[in-house]
Amino acid sequence: MSKKSKAIAFILLSAFGFALMNAFVRLAGDLPFTQKSFFRNCIAMIAAAIVLKREGVGFRWQKGNLPLLLMRSACGTLGIFCNFYAIDHLLLADANILNKMSPFFAILFSLFLLKERANLVQYAAVLLAFGGSMLIIKPGFSAAVFPALVGLLGGVAAGAAYTAVRALSQKNESGARIVFFFSAFSTLVTLPFLLFDFHPMTAGQVLCLLAAGLSATLGQFGVTLAYAHAPAKEISVFDYSQTLFAALLGFMLFGQVPDWMSVAGYIVICGISVAMFFYNRSLESREQVQEQL
Repeated sequence: MSKKSKAIAFILLSAFGFALMNAFVRLAGDLPFTQKSFFRNCIAMIAAAIVLKREGVGFRWQKGNLPLLLMRSACGTLGIFCNFYAIDHLLLADANILNKMSPFFAILFSLFLLKERANLVQYAAVLLAFGGSMLIIKPGFSAAVFPALVGLLGGVAAGAAYTAVRALSQKNESGARIVFFFSAFSTLVTLPFLLFDFHPMTAGQVLCLLAAGLSATLGQFGVTLAYAHAPAKEISVFDYSQTLFAALLGFMLFGQVPDWMSVAGYIVICGISVAMFFYNRSLESREQVQEQL
């Protein structure tokens, strides 16, 4: 398989894993999002540690990569907090698509971190996708808007985190080490909340959180490997399969049916993603032809 084909396979696997994670987080019920985050990150940390041990690459990061690892971890942790809060207060599909604004924001962050310049069409796509997110948020002066804004902030943070992942991959940082560092960082951040604001859980809630952690591990390794094999602008469209998974799970498990404005927002965001995918392929083909002349 080519690097791009591998990246597509990994991003689809990641989308399925994260959609499952969101469903299990919602099924865990009325628990603080920090407590849910602890279980999600702790399990991913253990899994990444096992992989590092088996690969024999060690836990020490490459020289000079600590700032990027901290950025990836801080932004990723903020993204999880916002996403879990949104999952508990919005329709599953709404929370999911707002978090899936991350590839568009990754294009913006890539300009500053990686010097990967986009063109006017690509920047216009970012603005149009943001407009689509407003159909979902439905801005106004109601308190109901707050969870949607938090969900969008999660997408911004995730975009920055994924850009840092690609920068680390270009510096030959191990994917398992990136996952471990991020998961360990997030676990330590959420540990004080768990110790001082612990909410007793039923056996069912514990099982849901364990399942969420395992699903998140699948998603985390998938997205880390995907962005290591290809840039965001080439594979981001396939990440939107998660929206379909989330909508299906939301309907099957919670009987959730989005309103027409949310559906319009999904169509705008996903439609722009598909259009940008074909645009980028066409642009790449033209550049290859010019190089051969």
